[in-house]
Amino acid sequence: MKALVIGDSYYPAQVFADVFKDYPWADQVRYAEVDSDAPFSPATESEKRLRECIGTPADVIGHLHSDDDVLVMHGAPVPSEALDAAPGLKLICCARGGPVNLDLAAAQDRGIQVTVTPGKNAEAVADLTLAFAVMLARHVPRAAAHVRAQGGLGESTYEGAAFFGNEVAGLTIGLVGYGAVARFFARLARPIGANLLAFDPFISALDCERDGVTKVDSLDDLLEASDIVSLHARATKDNQNLMGREQFARMKEGAGFINTARESLVDESALAEALRSGHVSGAALDVLRPAEIPGRHPLAELDRVVITPHIGGATWETLRRGALMAADEIGKFVAGSAPSHPVPVRKS
Repeated sequence: MKALVIGDSYYPAQVFADVFKDYPWADQVRYAEVDSDAPFSPATESEKRLRECIGTPADVIGHLHSDDDVLVMHGAPVPSEALDAAPGLKLICCARGGPVNLDLAAAQDRGIQVTVTPGKNAEAVADLTLAFAVMLARHVPRAAAHVRAQGGLGESTYEGAAFFGNEVAGLTIGLVGYGAVARFFARLARPIGANLLAFDPFISALDCERDGVTKVDSLDDLLEASDIVSLHARATKDNQNLMGREQFARMKEGAGFINTARESLVDESALAEALRSGHVSGAALDVLRPAEIPGRHPLAELDRVVITPHIGGATWETLRRGALMAADEIGKFVAGSAPSHPVPVRKS
């Protein structure tokens, strides 16, 4: 077996090297990095099918050998032209939830097995969600904006009177979607006394009850009962703007809103209106749609909002888990076993 690992500025190859060194096939792996600052302007039809890439296809092609059996990467763009440079490839492991930076059709047409590393960041995103819940319960976004506007703390020890909030214990937190992130969040929030609701038409009440979570019958039921609403649904073409004007209006007066899932789930104009009116007391967002016009995003101007630059999965533990999952796939390949997380072959 010959394997190539291509790292990038987000997911350095050294993370894989540190994990792979203890495996019996470690000496058959070489490591490279794409130039993460190099601009990529898709030119071919295959390149135009790629999303969320870092580096260039030319960089990838330069690192591949014709007799490579395995390719492991995270964000490097892998169009059909790169696959042509390594006709011996039999396995590609994309260390993320979906192989959006790979021309999947081209790979599967060549008989290449493609695997991914689903759920590697679930614990990290759950961590951030809990931090966001505490921040909203205690009105941290407004309080922090107040200090920035003041240029520091005032002399009065009573300034905090304007920012009274609640402790998380006793609050009702509604989880829209009940997948891996929501489950990890439940494990964190239940022991500190939060009451948890979940709406997910694809899971059973028993699945929720095992985690101490109550399943509700509709999104409206969840919105009307929750002190904080947190999005954890998988984005699809059918649930764009799942949270719109009607949904924000149904939320409890003064409730908080969290999105650590996908930006497409939220009508951000409707959220901004709900925040300006005070009906939604605050929002914590790890994802945003690109601003429609150049300049600052409208939500970034509101003192009731905290925004982070998609850091939900940005922990070293997440990267290590992904590397361990990739190592598992390589081990199964070497042993001639079926992969743990294969991407289903598309129907022709």
